Amino acid sequence: MRPAGLERPPSPRTSPAAGERDDAGDDSDAALIERSLRHPEVFSGLFDRHADEIHAYAARRLGPDEVAVADDVTAETFLVAFKKRKRYDATRADARPWLYGIASRLIAGHRRTEVRRLRALARQAPEPDDGFEERSAERVSAQRLRPRLAAALAALSAAERNLLLLVAWAELSYEDAAAALGIPIGTVRSRLSRTRTKIRRFLEEA
Repeated sequence: MRPAGLERPPSPRTSPAAGERDDAGDDSDAALIERSLRHPEVFSGLFDRHADEIHAYAARRLGPDEVAVADDVTAETFLVAFKKRKRYDATRADARPWLYGIASRLIAGHRRTEVRRLRALARQAPEPDDGFEERSAERVSAQRLRPRLAAALAALSAAERNLLLLVAWAELSYEDAAAALGIPIGTVRSRLSRTRTKIRRFLEEA
């Protein structure tokens, strides 16, 4: 559900020229973006498709107490995308990686907010085992791990955290994460490997 107050970015309205076709039949993000170069109002369709997902990602990273910041990040993501749409790689049908990349860079601008939240989570005591039989050992273990994992995430650089969470939380493929961040796929693999090793060592030493 879209948060109250989060609206489409404004765009000027134009009318299609008489007889002009809008690439009927191609419903991809790339086709929508291409059409928006002629008819800017069409770009609002990209917002309708992906705003909720981008907002959920921003809110998860910034925390439930920073909904207004997540709103701003989401709105700014689509405003930046609108301004840069002429440079969009039309060979990529799905615009989600592009949008996630923009959002990640904007979230990095709120690094202090994100790290502060992670450190606050790290200070939380794990939920005690209440002995209920329906609580599985896996669930209890996950609860005990959460503060340490938050501390490990806080210790990462912004670049490491962006890549890891695009793969782990946004569920982007390595190829899509590379496109989102504008880095080679080989860099994605090596950086992820180093980041996961760093987290594993942090958790083992905690």
